[in-house]
Amino acid sequence: MIGLVLAAGAGRRLRPYTDTLPKALVPVDGETTVLDLTLGNFAEIGLTEAAIIVGYRKEAVYERKEALERTYGLKLTLIDNDKAEEWNNAYSLWCGRDSVRHDVILANGDTVHPVSVEKTLLAARGDGKKIILALDTVKQLADEEMKVVADPDKGVQKITKLMDPAEATGEYIGVTLIEGSAADELADALKTTFERDPDLYYEDGYQELVNRGFKIDVAPIGDIAWVEIDNHDDLAKGREIACRY
Repeated sequence: MIGLVLAAGAGRRLRPYTDTLPKALVPVDGETTVLDLTLGNFAEIGLTEAAIIVGYRKEAVYERKEALERTYGLKLTLIDNDKAEEWNNAYSLWCGRDSVRHDVILANGDTVHPVSVEKTLLAARGDGKKIILALDTVKQLADEEMKVVADPDKGVQKITKLMDPAEATGEYIGVTLIEGSAADELADALKTTFERDPDLYYEDGYQELVNRGFKIDVAPIGDIAWVEIDNHDDLAKGREIACRY
């Protein structure tokens, strides 16, 4: 198993930080970035390799690659997304389709979360599960969240931001365990998704899989502090949370 980080996004709402850095390299605890926290989580659960999808300001990640490898004891592979500033992240995850064959824990490059999330996903493996989403079933939801409706037996039925929060089982937090056996089907669903509309999310690719009859499971993460950093308010919350881990 390896780690996989989506770190190609521009994060325009975090300017001026993202004038020169991708969102994943915005500091959240001193010099520590979201990418640092994620790689640290990967190392803590025993991973020795990770791939990072890079695009916007990718040179900043390339410059730090060797230092990150030394710090976290991970062999890093950087994968270029050539459309990072044009298309949404369904294409970005598709760029990492070969990495998924190794079994991966996928983490969005803007999610501050504790290593307990990765441990929860690992504990949920088995019984034929191929894709497992980390799900916050505690948080009060609003319009912006990536909401999920999950059936206890059938798994994910619906995943979208465009849903009445009252319908949702919980929020997908941007961390997924994907078994290599799902790689081909996921890649095909993602390709169908971005070819339909390049602005779609990889979660729309998950919905495409569900629509095809593929079972996607969920793992509730419990009552933990985490945040997806989209804007300066989120960044302030991320900095408050990151110093605890």
